[in-house]
Amino acid sequence: MTEHMTTPGDLGRRVTRRREDLGLTRDQLANRAGIDPLYLAYLEENPASPPAETIAKLAVALNTGVTELLGGTIDLPPGRGRPAAAPRLEKLDTDECLRLISPGGVGRVAFTEPEGPVVLPVNYAVHNGAVVFRTALGGPLDDQLRTGVQGVELKIAFEVDRIDEASREGWSVLIRGGAHHVVTGDEQSTAQASGVQPWAGGDRELYVTIVPTQISGRRIQHVL
Repeated sequence: MTEHMTTPGDLGRRVTRRREDLGLTRDQLANRAGIDPLYLAYLEENPASPPAETIAKLAVALNTGVTELLGGTIDLPPGRGRPAAAPRLEKLDTDECLRLISPGGVGRVAFTEPEGPVVLPVNYAVHNGAVVFRTALGGPLDDQLRTGVQGVELKIAFEVDRIDEASREGWSVLIRGGAHHVVTGDEQSTAQASGVQPWAGGDRELYVTIVPTQISGRRIQHVL
């Protein structure tokens, strides 16, 4: 009897997202995994409990693991695996740093409040050379990012990273710059044009921009 696996989450969503991250079409992935393209389409679009062999083939074709496809690492921090053989740390130039973060996503704002250093995740976009995020009026990313002196901005750090669990590779980009609270009408229109949408929801109508004064980045690769 063929062993079937009960998926603990939306397997189709994870397969689709990983396939798109790799730039593969359904036909290309089906060919890699040795399965029928129509069956792959069904798996991506419907709740399913495919055979363990099929999930294993998809994991190999997607350069990931079965546990990742089944959602078993959702609540675990990334980077728990052993490093790859012969890892190499590469410094990234400014252009490459900006290219990596330009699609937007989730980054981390680092600043200091009276109780000590704080790092908070935010959804961000890159627009007109600046990092843009939204926050709540009166919240910590509003009150604590002000110097109290007119025209003087608090210098903060902003970090974005990406980790590829399967290949044990990844990169990180660090930006330093002043936290600018958007208040004027023209600035507001420009910030809104970034299209940034906070996952946290709620009233987050204050836009904050960071114009980079320093940009640095690193990439971990392994030498074959």
